[in-house]
This record gives sequence, C-alpha cells and structure tokens, in this order.
Amino acid sequence: MVDNPWLEQLQAAGYRITAARRAVTEVMQSSERALTPIEVYDAARKRDRRLGLVTVYRTLEKLEALGLIQRVHHEHSCQAFLRAGEGHQHLLLCERCRRAILFEGDDLDALFERVGEETGFEIRSHWLQLYGLCWDCQTDS
Repeated sequence: MVDNPWLEQLQAAGYRITAARRAVTEVMQSSERALTPIEVYDAARKRDRRLGLVTVYRTLEKLEALGLIQRVHHEHSCQAFLRAGEGHQHLLLCERCRRAILFEGDDLDALFERVGEETGFEIRSHWLQLYGLCWDCQTDS
C-alpha cells in the first residue's frame, strides 16, 4: 500500500516503489529550497543508507517527467530541483539561502506580444525566475 500521492503517481507510471525512491521523494516533497542532486543524495541517505547517486538522478528525472518537480537554474548550477507549482506560477529564488517561493503572475502578455512583434517570434511559453534576497536574509545582513 502506497500512502503518498507522489509515490502513487510513480507506481501508476510503472515504477517500483523502493526505499530509495521513497527517500528521494520525501526529501523533495519537504524541501522549501531548490536542491541539487548531491543535496538530495545527502539528505535522502539519512533515510536510506543504501541509496546510490544514480538512483537519485533517475528518480529526479522521473519526478520531473511526471510534473511533480521542476528544474531550477542557479548561478553556479543548472541542476537543481524544486516541487512544481500548481498552474502557471513563477519563481523567486533567494541568492543566499536558496529559499524558493512560487508566485502567480500572468500580466506579462503585453510584454510577450511586443517582443514577439519586434522579433518575429511566435512566443508559446515562458519560464520566469527572479533572484534576490528573502526577508530573513535581508535582515541578517
């Protein structure tokens, strides 16, 4: 019996639910930060000492393919992941603590229309990430 909606989706997609996959999934579900695969590995190994790094990468790929997590770009690494938002949301990333906050914001249509007209592009989608300092990191400065 699977007691976790993410694990249920993995199982429904044909993947076996192992202790390793459970550990990776639980780490990603509970994180408020975008995590690199190494950070996921370190945190998940506390739950399953037999976990291998290859399993982390494969599980992250599967979770991303199912739309449960999303890839986040950092200044030093493109390989970080965060729980996916619901619907169309954008991302605020703290440059110091790497806290990630999803926010709504669809009033960019006029900008995209203008850019499309100026460049001749038919813009079909976008991915917006904003970088700065969260409230806690501002007050710690």
